[in-house]
Amino acid sequence: MTQQDSKTTSPDALKIAPESPLAADLDLLFQRHTQDMHADTPPESIHMLDRSDLVAPEIGFFVMRDAGRPVAMGALKRIDATHAEIKSMHVLAEDRGRGLSRTMLTALLDAARDRGYRRVSLETGIQPTFIAARALYQRAGFVECGPFQGYGPDPNSVFMTCEL
Repeated sequence: MTQQDSKTTSPDALKIAPESPLAADLDLLFQRHTQDMHADTPPESIHMLDRSDLVAPEIGFFVMRDAGRPVAMGALKRIDATHAEIKSMHVLAEDRGRGLSRTMLTALLDAARDRGYRRVSLETGIQPTFIAARALYQRAGFVECGPFQGYGPDPNSVFMTCEL
């Protein structure tokens, strides 16, 4: 499938489901996610989880596939019975511009509601490369907040939360 073909795939070909983050065909997603996080964020401000750390009872990991090809991922990490954190949300660069980030975020928020969470929070970067992500979260109802469980103040981080 060419890049152009992937941009015109029917929405019916898109599937989002829980999967193991250790699946071999997710290597590219994790490589790109790691590269993006290290591109302009100081190492001490990178708060992403290692791939193996996403395999935990308190984490739900989801993959978006386009006609079987993994194009996006995201995770929900339980903080407590009513609060979860979005982790490792990433869409392959060649598949951006199709609304897949919005679709993945909606799926994660729906999964959070299904699990009984009433609040979802996240940490993202302050750097220009994260402007689009912050705008996506704001459009979905997220507002800036202070650091939440496990985080401290970080000049390279923006903390956001959304009441469901």
